[in-house]
Amino acid sequence: MGAQAGPTLITSVQRAFRLMEAVGAHEGGAPAKQLAREVGLPLATTYHLLRTLVHDGYVNRLDDGGFVIGDKLHSLQSGSQDQALLARVRPALASLRDELSAAAYLTFYEDGEIRVAEIVDGPRAPRVDLWVGFEDAGHATALGKCVLRELDDDARNDYLSRHPLADLTPRTVTRPAELLRRLDAGSQGSLVADLEEYALGTVCFAVPVYSGDRLGSLGISLRADRITPLTRRDDKRLERVRKWLVPTADRVSRSLSLTI
Repeated sequence: MGAQAGPTLITSVQRAFRLMEAVGAHEGGAPAKQLAREVGLPLATTYHLLRTLVHDGYVNRLDDGGFVIGDKLHSLQSGSQDQALLARVRPALASLRDELSAAAYLTFYEDGEIRVAEIVDGPRAPRVDLWVGFEDAGHATALGKCVLRELDDDARNDYLSRHPLADLTPRTVTRPAELLRRLDAGSQGSLVADLEEYALGTVCFAVPVYSGDRLGSLGISLRADRITPLTRRDDKRLERVRKWLVPTADRVSRSLSLTI
């Protein structure tokens, strides 16, 4: 066989990584000629790789012609850190699931949205059917309402202005004033409940968690017939939920707030 024309795919990847390492070594940016010298690549090859990396967001080109690490690479690093944090708290969520025979959920409030970060379920503790995304159902879920309860008035109003209160079940609160009244009526240390407001046949309870300054919520979901109707005879069941949910949230917050 004749000699292969051009570098192999692996060689191209290696060159791209070496180039990104060189870019990352210059916080204020470096021009292509300097980067080519540092990595030992022809200038034309360096320009070609830089154009590709800029196009894909791994490198940014400055107005003065220099190159710096791009947002895509920062996002990958941040995502890796988030996964490391979640790995820390999964055992706590699994213990909560096993003790209460209930699926456990962790959410965070990010960029004005309530997003599910982790769900730990199992055969004896199935998750609720997420037929409507949590981003659009914060008003109807215990996890979402828990986050909304902790927000200040401006953040709440901003969220509600962007998210119509959809009528998901006959129990869903669809009037903003009534939702806010109910949120303010609960004490900060109490469980936030969703009593078949998101899905008929399912009830959920949640308490707040924090990852540094980032707000979130930790919750569980149960079949409605396991804990409703909420009468005096259910006090022991709710107390058991509270007994496990609140300390687990404290433990999760401590783990999430540790520096990686």
